[in-house]
Amino acid sequence: MKKIEAVIKPFKLEEVKEALTEAGLAGMTVSEVKGFGRQKGHQEIYRGSEYTVDFLPKLKIELVVNDERVDAAVQAILSSAKTGKIGDGKIFVVPVERAVRIRTGETGDEAI
Repeated sequence: MKKIEAVIKPFKLEEVKEALTEAGLAGMTVSEVKGFGRQKGHQEIYRGSEYTVDFLPKLKIELVVNDERVDAAVQAILSSAKTGKIGDGKIFVVPVERAVRIRTGETGDEAI
């Protein structure tokens, strides 16, 4: 099993959700996060004063899939979240040792 974490622009959430659903993947966790990468934030003017916005609003999507579904999930996120502009986000794939469904006690692929 693998955990896929994707940090995306907030307005892309519906497109990503639809793409994952079309790819046959269900279940995800979405968190509102703030951060910056290479763009290092941006300058804004508020009431005549210029200031730097270091941390930009993003969404973090997390889902756990079996090994055979990783490429389909990554491709679905990649194609639906991409705008081609700076700050599109990142996708991370990390191994998952164990998954347990709390309600039933199922483990492994049955738990996801």
